[in-house]
Amino acid sequence: MRSAFRSLLAACVLASPLAVGAADWPQWRGPSRDAHSNETGLLKKWPKDGPELVWTFDKAGAGYAGPAVVGGKVYLMGARGETEYLFVLDGKGQELWSARIGPVYDFERNKWSRGPNATPTVDGNLIFALGSQGELVCVDTSGKEQWRKSMLKDLGGRISTVGGGPEGMGWGFGWSPLVDGEQLICVPGGAQGLLAALNKKTGEVIWRSKGVQDLCTYSSPILATLGGVKQYIQATNAGLVGVAAKSGDVLWYFKRKRPWNDVVCPTPLRRGDRIYATATPNGGCSLIQVKSEGGKFEPEEIYSAKRISTYHGGVVLVGNYVYGYHGDREWACQDFAKGGDNKWEPDRNALGAGGPSGSLVYADGRLYCLAEKDGIGVAGMLEPNPEKYTEISRFTLPRKSAMRKENGGVWTHPVISDGYLYLRDQEFIFCYKVK
Repeated sequence: MRSAFRSLLAACVLASPLAVGAADWPQWRGPSRDAHSNETGLLKKWPKDGPELVWTFDKAGAGYAGPAVVGGKVYLMGARGETEYLFVLDGKGQELWSARIGPVYDFERNKWSRGPNATPTVDGNLIFALGSQGELVCVDTSGKEQWRKSMLKDLGGRISTVGGGPEGMGWGFGWSPLVDGEQLICVPGGAQGLLAALNKKTGEVIWRSKGVQDLCTYSSPILATLGGVKQYIQATNAGLVGVAAKSGDVLWYFKRKRPWNDVVCPTPLRRGDRIYATATPNGGCSLIQVKSEGGKFEPEEIYSAKRISTYHGGVVLVGNYVYGYHGDREWACQDFAKGGDNKWEPDRNALGAGGPSGSLVYADGRLYCLAEKDGIGVAGMLEPNPEKYTEISRFTLPRKSAMRKENGGVWTHPVISDGYLYLRDQEFIFCYKVK
């Protein structure tokens, strides 16, 4: 139970870029869902006290939802009182409007979270937001609701309780919606099918992946084309599954020898026909190759290793190496193709070393990391150096949230957009100039 919610954040796989500007961050883990920013010309080193803090917003409410940033506007979710909202801020951190999503999900003995944990997805003039109780809301850029669907009532959704939480609900819905053309891809889970494709303009169900009926995890779907076939890839407690984008038919299912025995949250990484996935405190990682011939697919395990085991902070692929935060221990670097042990020696002076978690994104030759020390958020800039842990700069967040639950932490992933770094600790959103 102690580790279960740490992996909640919705946290997670590759989608095709949306029709947005090069500097935008329109969805979970950025334009391509790989935690890579297209930014250039960023600061190579920060001042001693950190980069310039441009503004702070202190009414974001409770939750770990990450921001989407498009056209200089910041789209976020948070719980205010007993209700979850989608809201948008302008370039100066002023709230423009808010839209109701639904009631907060909570339960007795929940010491980890309260509020939404997914990231809104922005596509043209539409925004898609998923609340923790499974209310999926579509609003336009003026805040007017276009349609809504309940993952529970309308789609019969169910969440895996491996890792804790009430039956069928776990820690609440935490994946982030994926837009692919006219389809909006969701992960309700359950007997009607793990994944669902909705018409993004109406919410009408196009298909369900009835061939795979696993309960949903907290991981988000990604889009890939393998063997000439477009498909969606989803992490489950058992492993990884690929379904056809046109129909939802199951194309392949890789089942690990040892299923992940805690919450599954991180977004898998993909390069070519190889897919890397990690989850849970001690579940380790797997690299598979999805082979295709004659329209048929066969997943083959290349390796499974103890490193890296990521709660919810995600992993990033830079060059030939995977970077992330390993369990309760330290930042880690692993060879993508070969696996093996952590290439970095443990460093007790590293950013948030020994703490519960760390998240990261990549931009302009640097890793931008967020961790915590003694419950206080600490941001850092690392060089993606496979030879050793190389920290360039760090600073401490100026304020600590009073809304966190007893075992809650600083778990929202950092975001970089248009020369700004966005960091969150519950009700506080900090915007830093890093260009």
